[in-house]
Amino acid sequence: MQFAEFAARASEMEAEPADLATAALVRDLFRESGDELDTVARFVQGRVFPAWDSTTLDIGPRLLREAVARAAGPNVTADDVEERLAEEGEIGAVAAGYDFGGQRGLAAFGGGDGGGGDGLTVREVDGTLRELAAATGSGSEDRKLSALFGLFNRASPEEAKFLARLVLSEMRIGVGEGTVRDAIAEAFLVREADGPEDGEEEDEDGDEDDGPLTRAAADHLAAVERALQVSNDYGMVAVTAREEGLEGLEAVRLEVGRPVQAMLAQAGTATDALEEWGEAAVERKFDGARVQLHADGEAGGKSDGDDISVSVFSRNMDDVTDALPEIAEFAAEHVDAPVILDGEVVAVDDDGSPLPFQEVLRRFRRKHDVDRMREEVRLELHAFDCLHADGEDLLDAPVTERHARLAEILPEDAVSDLLVSNDEGEIAAFEEGSLAAGHEGIMLKNPDSTYSPGDRGKNWLKRKPDVETVDLVVTGAEWGEGRRANHLGTFLLSARTDEGSDGQGNGDGYATIGKVATGITDEELAELSELLEPEIVAEDGQTVELNPSVVFEVGYEEIQRSPTYSSGYALRFPRFVAVREDKAAADADSLERIERLVESQ
Repeated sequence: MQFAEFAARASEMEAEPADLATAALVRDLFRESGDELDTVARFVQGRVFPAWDSTTLDIGPRLLREAVARAAGPNVTADDVEERLAEEGEIGAVAAGYDFGGQRGLAAFGGGDGGGGDGLTVREVDGTLRELAAATGSGSEDRKLSALFGLFNRASPEEAKFLARLVLSEMRIGVGEGTVRDAIAEAFLVREADGPEDGEEEDEDGDEDDGPLTRAAADHLAAVERALQVSNDYGMVAVTAREEGLEGLEAVRLEVGRPVQAMLAQAGTATDALEEWGEAAVERKFDGARVQLHADGEAGGKSDGDDISVSVFSRNMDDVTDALPEIAEFAAEHVDAPVILDGEVVAVDDDGSPLPFQEVLRRFRRKHDVDRMREEVRLELHAFDCLHADGEDLLDAPVTERHARLAEILPEDAVSDLLVSNDEGEIAAFEEGSLAAGHEGIMLKNPDSTYSPGDRGKNWLKRKPDVETVDLVVTGAEWGEGRRANHLGTFLLSARTDEGSDGQGNGDGYATIGKVATGITDEELAELSELLEPEIVAEDGQTVELNPSVVFEVGYEEIQRSPTYSSGYALRFPRFVAVREDKAAADADSLERIERLVESQ
């Protein structure tokens, strides 16, 4: 498929306001994608790699602006691109405004894989971007810049628009995960199972009408959703649906080494839990960082720990194995068979008492001096769930069964205690014990509930008595003054919305809610500046606009209604707590949650 054709289809999606019609456009694109289906299914979401793969292009807005400037000609500088960016608001529109001198529009379609002209193909763009991601070491930035220049130099304005957005993983075309799920079902399952419904006409070629109608049955959508949950690979699922249908989708299983999204909880109380379920499975809520542990022990029998490969993934599915070597070593020592475990890593002092969450993050962000940090910050694993054991997927097993399997795998002190009770007083006593031990509170789970990756339903509740904090996306900042003049010192915070977003936390789906500048030491300011400077999209005097990618945990005294910020709310006395490096922008708190917090005050 020519990239020009993909860009033309993406433009149609961007211009289409109706969700069903957008899904129909994606469906039609998938049906016509041929051998590039897996790539196209990722590209429409702004992804080069599968969702489970933590590989990144490592190309920030600054490098992208330089590439656009170089392709635009010798009289264009990165500063010129930045000025246009301040006017246009996003890099795709800026890139589309330059004449790069490449192939033009749909006239280049006849080239196939490049054999009939110099037009970019989807496969070629994908291959080049993967090469960029693999470029490391001395001179890698120059190689990336040259490769990007080569792509833009051959791009039409429309291609350049979506190429620039793809590089920054923000397509802005209104296609999120749900749209892709529906499009896969409609593209490859409906016709497999159904002919035209009564009263529905066929096209002249005998096919069903391709209008924007949702014909996918509930079981079709459920099959696609399930395959996506256990694989986190939209491209693979799309190809499986096309080639193998429902039977193939139902055969997709968890795979050791391929992380899945974590099941999430919402706030609740023991009263809520008992009224809804009759009894509750109660666990400690640790003040740590969520991890998913994958070990490929020999199935069916004891294996030598030296032969076991262990991977540790963060809640955001980033591979943090190298930063947490003692967790991987612990698993290799105790695991007998292939497993996928869910749990928390907690920092502890010499007495084994838990330390604040920020101490854990000191380890997660560490790429160098890991051995030294290992001595400074001691970590322990507290596993609370078992998703896979010895070749058997356990997602559909109840909480109590999954916990029992977990207890068979790890030593007792590494497994979270589980109390199943219908007595609110007994649960309260468990909570008091958890708090007295230095933990955050308790988790309340429906004892019969299954594990639903990525779901934040009503089957898991979290109970914390502490002052509430919120996790917000940093969308802007201001340079400091005086001795802090070289650092970003004030940070603009935003909550997620669904408007204008692609459903993944990308795009314009953010509403501002305040600024934070207190609770930050000089050392932390230097670290935050180093973290955020590569995300600068545009500057205007002291103020900078940031690519929405970094999440802050922020404490506050109260949330007030305010016309100052676009959310309609403002944080009173906000205070920086930590960078949530275990969370992506898509995992930050939503405006809906902010509104619930306001109502509960």
